[in-house]
Amino acid sequence: MTQQHRSPGTRPTVVLLTADGVVPPTHLDELRGLADVRECTADTLAEALPGAEVLFVWDIFSDALASAWHAADALRWVHVAAAGVDTLLFDELRDSDVSVTNARGVFDGPIAEYVLACVLAHDKQLHRTEALQRAGVWRHRETTRVAGRRALVVGTGGIGRATARLLRAVGVDVRGAGRRPSDDDEDFGVVLDSARLAEHLGDVDHLVMVAPLTEATRGMLGPAELAALPDGAHVINVGRGQLVDQEALTQEIAAGRLSAHLDVLVVEPLPDGDPLWTLDGAHVSPHMSGDVVGWRDTLSQQFLDHLRTWADGGEPGPLVDKNRGYVSG
Repeated sequence: MTQQHRSPGTRPTVVLLTADGVVPPTHLDELRGLADVRECTADTLAEALPGAEVLFVWDIFSDALASAWHAADALRWVHVAAAGVDTLLFDELRDSDVSVTNARGVFDGPIAEYVLACVLAHDKQLHRTEALQRAGVWRHRETTRVAGRRALVVGTGGIGRATARLLRAVGVDVRGAGRRPSDDDEDFGVVLDSARLAEHLGDVDHLVMVAPLTEATRGMLGPAELAALPDGAHVINVGRGQLVDQEALTQEIAAGRLSAHLDVLVVEPLPDGDPLWTLDGAHVSPHMSGDVVGWRDTLSQQFLDHLRTWADGGEPGPLVDKNRGYVSG
């Protein structure tokens, strides 16, 4: 991948891709002070791109760049205000010299906290307690000790590592699964080969899916892997819905064998009538695990900092490996 630098002193043109109904980024006045800004939506992206050096993708689920690529005659850098870049990448962009950066680091802590909350809610039966309260039922129960439980975190990037550290802090026995196995990882201790995931699931209490969505990870938690999980295991997906065979997981939940917290789904919003809305053991949230108070401000400030560095001739931030679909290393 060619790294894109520029000569300092000239004012860049930035295209801001947003969408109707999406809350815009903050610090827009500061952005306009640094660059000539063209705001657009997916429908007008092709009109905004000619002559622009930078594309700031605020509409993170848009795949409009692929169809507007013919108009990107001066584009040198694309920044996506999200951790995942799976909706952005396409062959022409991968083969180009255009650099891609993402919101690396912004969501690590918040998503790790969300995963911890899911673990605690599951083991302490907080959903059951709430339901009994609403029904006016006083029923004493015993819950599971969190310390000593076994978690496998699939995805060893920044979010996975923050998750491992937080789970370890409450006594969970954590391992990782990723592309590069290791016996002495500083955050996971042991990193297992994610390409052989089914072999590593037989003793897992909490399976945490935080891997990026790539061709290698799509559907990685399929029927065979789900069947390898022990009875009573708990799946947490805060990565992408397409990491998991959702139909197979739904069947396991309906059978009462597994439970799940799903912050991401194959189709979002989850369609009306989908059994995940009402199944005992299924807990669905609307793709919000990283969205803490002030997250838009943090994302906006990150882009401003990267833009200042890039405008001065430096590297805008850790580059996404466009072939792998994430920041390497």
